[in-house]
Amino acid sequence: MKIYIGADHNGYGLKNKLVDYLKRAGYDVVDEGDDHLDPDDDFPVFAARVATAVLSSEDPDPRGMLLCGSGQGVCMAVNRFKGIRGSLCWDQTSAREARNDDDANVLCLPAKLLESSDANVIVETWLNTPFANAPRFMRRIKEMDSY
Repeated sequence: MKIYIGADHNGYGLKNKLVDYLKRAGYDVVDEGDDHLDPDDDFPVFAARVATAVLSSEDPDPRGMLLCGSGQGVCMAVNRFKGIRGSLCWDQTSAREARNDDDANVLCLPAKLLESSDANVIVETWLNTPFANAPRFMRRIKEMDSY
């Protein structure tokens, strides 16, 4: 599984910690964010980079992760891309349901609200929860993609 990750200035520090954590855990991680802290950057740029990378990836199950202060901005921006199902997650339950029910392919995190240890737990839950493939969930995803 290839993971594309990006963040604005509010999520920059936590993003770097997550990149290190994920690489140590053996994941193939591509950092789509800045290589330096830029207080004037804009989150839609990183959402577009991650969405484009996920949608064009050769990996059979590519995933994206985005961080900003509240997680709301990157979530709104990434969901503008057809085929992307970005989900704002703040705990294990929201992460589990985003994957199980909605087959979320981009995880959006509120960097201002999470300690790195909490983010690690959310990320692991999200990465390791399979999509349930229930007919009602499949139907709903097809409905979303038709709009």
